[in-house]
Amino acid sequence: MKFTDAIDGYARHLQVERGYSAQTVRAYRSDLASLAAFAAGRDTDDTAALSLELLRDWLWEGAQRELAKATLARRSAAARGFSAWLTRASGEQSDPAARLRAPRPDKTLPRVITRAQMDELLAGLAARADDGDPGALRDLTVIELLYATGIRVSELTGLDVDDVDLDRLTVRVLGKGAKERVVPFGVPARTILRRYLGDARPALAADRSGPALLLGARGGRLGSRAVYDLVAGLLQEIPGAGPAGPHTLRHTAATHLLDGGADLRAVQEILGHASLGTTQIYTHVSTERLKESYRLAHPRA
Repeated sequence: MKFTDAIDGYARHLQVERGYSAQTVRAYRSDLASLAAFAAGRDTDDTAALSLELLRDWLWEGAQRELAKATLARRSAAARGFSAWLTRASGEQSDPAARLRAPRPDKTLPRVITRAQMDELLAGLAARADDGDPGALRDLTVIELLYATGIRVSELTGLDVDDVDLDRLTVRVLGKGAKERVVPFGVPARTILRRYLGDARPALAADRSGPALLLGARGGRLGSRAVYDLVAGLLQEIPGAGPAGPHTLRHTAATHLLDGGADLRAVQEILGHASLGTTQIYTHVSTERLKESYRLAHPRA
């Protein structure tokens, strides 16, 4: 099978049968296109030439170009999944990528902002929304929901009005792999949501709004890019390492939950992590914050 045909088939498999997001499918396509180009450089465009040696050489070539370990690890995962799918489709017994390994990604602690910084950020947004401006109320709702629930930006922009239960203080979220979960939020978020639904959303709504909860300036569903730009703009003045996008608020929510004594498995459920190991990184963040408090406060630190 030609690499291009195989990659198209595997992408459909990931999207339709595995329920992967469009973003993840694009990333896998990009990785496998790189593999196909590498194979073409060795005068082959057929997946029959796929071998452990070829895959190792491809990863080695990426390492020589100083690709990040996380990128190499993702490439390795893409190649293993692709090869396994090809093996099943062809009925072969041996999977050439079964023993493929990549460097373990560097473990970096996610960026988290303090409770005082979060309170200041929300207070500033609330002040801007005091006059009832629909866009300002919408922006406040976006930030309040991201922080109150810890949901992903794609989950936030995918919310419909009926997904929010103001009486039970919960929101129904469609997460990765089309898995649905119910996430709680607090009274402050409910207060803002009531204002948004009562005043801002009707002012922003248009014929194209449909059931979308959060609306853009033209009345359509608010996009992920707009949310990223909003959060990045708000966080750029707050000191701290790492990127300043919507995921910062997800990291912050998880860390503040653990700082407040929340059970790790409860945080896993709230965030929608398939593995507890993914959630455990936030325990390291909390420990680092504890150490920093100790270093600043203890006379013999």
